[in-house]
Order: sequence, then C-alpha cells, then structure tokens
Amino acid sequence: MPETAILYDTTRCTGCRGCEVACKQWNGNVTYTPASPATSRDLSPQTWLRIECGEAGDSGKLRQIFTRYACMHCTDAACVKVCPNGSLYHHTLGFVAYNKDTCTGCGYCIDACPFHVPRSTRNILTGIAKMDKCTFCTTQGLDRIGEGWEPACVKTCPPKALKYGDRDELVAEGKKRVQALHAKGWTTAYLYGEKELDGLHVLYVLDDSPAVYRLPVAPQVSAATIAWKDVIQPVGWAVGGLTIVGLGLNYLVARANAKKEGK
Repeated sequence: MPETAILYDTTRCTGCRGCEVACKQWNGNVTYTPASPATSRDLSPQTWLRIECGEAGDSGKLRQIFTRYACMHCTDAACVKVCPNGSLYHHTLGFVAYNKDTCTGCGYCIDACPFHVPRSTRNILTGIAKMDKCTFCTTQGLDRIGEGWEPACVKTCPPKALKYGDRDELVAEGKKRVQALHAKGWTTAYLYGEKELDGLHVLYVLDDSPAVYRLPVAPQVSAATIAWKDVIQPVGWAVGGLTIVGLGLNYLVARANAKKEGK
C-alpha cells in the first residue's frame, strides 16, 4: 500500500493559523474562549499543531517566515522505538499513529523525540499521565483518513500551503517546487523530510536552509534510544521472564517440600 504524507510549502504559508484552529476543533482540543486567543505559543497536550512566525535575513533586509511545528511522522521514529507497549506505532500508510487508551504515561517518547514534539499531562485526581501529539487525524472515532478525507489542517488551509497525498508523488512535487525556487535565486532552497530519519511524512518546501526555519539540520535517533530498543528493553524482558520462571520453580519446589513434610 502506498504511503501518504503532507507537503507543507513555507513559501505559500501566510501564517493565518487556520490549520491550528481546525486541528483543535476536529480533535476536540478547543480550550479557548471568545475572549482569549484561538492559537497557542507552544505545543501542549491540547495543541498538536503550531505555526510560528519569525524573521530571516540581515538587519537591512528582513523578511517574515512561517514554520509548522507538529509531529513529523518519521519513518525511523524514536517514539515508536522506545514505546514499551506499542501505543505508538506506524500506520499502514506510513505515519506514526497513537492509541491514547493504552498509553502508560511513561514519558520515554518525550525524551526520545529529536523534534521535541510529544507533550504530557497528569490528571490531578487519578495521578494518571497521558501523552498527546498529532495523530494524523486517525484518533479513534475521529478518523478522517479512514473515511478517505484529508487531515483537518490540510482541508482548511486557505492559501493551499498544505497538500495531502501519496508520499512519492509529494516528494516529486516538492523537488519541482525547490527547483523553481533555485531558478529564482533561492540557491539554498531545500526539500526537508525526503531523507531525514529515513523519510518524514510531513515534507517541507523551504526557501532557505533548515536552520533558518529552526529545524534540526540532521535529526537523529539518539544512541540512548537505540540502546533502549536494542539492548536494555530486550534484556529487561529476558530478566523479567527469568524472574517469572524462577518464581514458578520456587513455588513448585516449596509445594513439593510441603507435601513431603505432610506425610
């Protein structure tokens, strides 16, 4: 099955933040009132998508730029690697889906993500913590992708800075847009996400380097994350299994001894 993705063109984004509001409304994260802002200054358990306004250039010629911050839906996803019970997993369409019902609130994904995306909150009454992030509009009961629809952010974008579709096709389109920027003199224009972390499912058309847009130039899954997935976690399961076996044998031996003493 072909993988899907979102293409975000920074040169078309006007910073209207309609995508932020649409994301909140569709996913039931509306926390604002008519007297307060509809958007947030940072990601949070109730804000899964944020458009940040910034400036680029020197003091003599500054220009306004916009950057989209949300889950990047990595192919080599650190959050999926460290999730102990599979609450974070790759959807058949490639992006990182999430089952909040089974989340234990361990926080490993928060520490592992190279983009610092996941956010956690703890219920003050129950003490139970849960993580939240963009689900690519596949939250149970709110699954737009399963219905054959676009993600809410894409659907609402007025300047068409967001586009949803087949990832390979979007990579090809993104490359064409970057080539067009090169022809206009934007020599550092770049398609971010084509190869980063084995491919992101949110691709960026940038008219400048990733660093200008405050994106990691070479995002990597940390050595600690790799160690957790490939060494610590398997060893933990092995030790846990041996412990259970040991307790079982201890029970059987104790039971056998008790029977002997009872004769």
